[in-house]
Amino acid sequence: MLEQYEVTVFCAPPTVYRMLILADLEKFDLKELRHCVSAGEPLNPEVIRVWKEGTGLTIYEGYGQTELVLVIGTFPCMEARAGSMGKPSPGWQIELQDEDGKPVPQGEVGRIAIRVKPDRPVGLFDGYLYDKEANEEVFVGDYYYTGDKAYIDEDGYFWFVGRDDDVIKSSGYRIGPFEVESALLEHPAVKEAAVVGSPDVIRGMIVKAFVVLKEGYQPSEQLAKDIQKFVKKHTAPYKYPRAIEFTDDLPKTISGKIKRNVLRDRELAGEGRNIREEE
Repeated sequence: MLEQYEVTVFCAPPTVYRMLILADLEKFDLKELRHCVSAGEPLNPEVIRVWKEGTGLTIYEGYGQTELVLVIGTFPCMEARAGSMGKPSPGWQIELQDEDGKPVPQGEVGRIAIRVKPDRPVGLFDGYLYDKEANEEVFVGDYYYTGDKAYIDEDGYFWFVGRDDDVIKSSGYRIGPFEVESALLEHPAVKEAAVVGSPDVIRGMIVKAFVVLKEGYQPSEQLAKDIQKFVKKHTAPYKYPRAIEFTDDLPKTISGKIKRNVLRDRELAGEGRNIREEE
C-alpha cells in the first residue's frame, strides 16, 4: 500500500512498524516516503534501526493522550534520539514530579505533570464527564497528572518509562517494562513481546515476559533460557524476565497498543501458563 499509493507521510503505532520490518523493505519502492511518525506507545530502538536501514528514514516519536494533543514530540527541526519522546510542544509547561508533587532531579523517574494554572493550555480536555472522583485524581493543585512516568536527560529529552500501573516493583527495584521489551525484541527469535509483573512470594513481583515467536521457531525450555540470558546481557541483570510465557498473539487495542493491563490481570488471577523459570 505504501508503494502503490506513493505515500509521503506515514504515521502508525509501533505494532504496525514491528510487523513491517519483518518484510524485506528493500524490495519495495518507497522513494516517495519522506517523513515517518509513530505514537501510541514507545517505539523500540531495534525497530527504528531496522526501519532506517530499509528505508533510509528515521521514525519520529511523540507523546499525547486521548485527553490531550501532542504535548511532547520529536519535531523535524530536532535531532531524533531512538527511544525518546522528544521535548515539550510550544505552549506546554511539563514537569516530572515525585509522589509529593516535587520536581525530581534530572535522570530520575517522575510522574508527567502538566501545568494548568494560571493559564490552561489549548488542547487539554475539560474533564471526565460525570466522574468527579476521576477528575479529582488527575487534577491536583496547579497540575494535570497523565498517569505516565518518564525521565529527562541532560539535553532536555523526555524518555518514557511506563504507566504508573505498568512499573514493576521487584525486590526493591522499580523496573519499567519498555526497556525489557526492547531487549527481548533484539533476540532473533522474538517477533513481539510484552512485560508485566507476576506475583512472587519472595520478591513480591517478578518480571514476566509474554513472547510471540517469529516463524520457524518453536517454544521450548531451552529457548526460554536462551532468551533470559540474552536479556541479562542487554539490560541490568535484575531486569531479566524470570518467567516467560510463549503465546500466539498479544491483546491489543483498536489502534494497535498492547494491553498490558489484560496480561497483568491474568497474572494476578493466577492464570499464567507455559512458564519457564531460571533462578
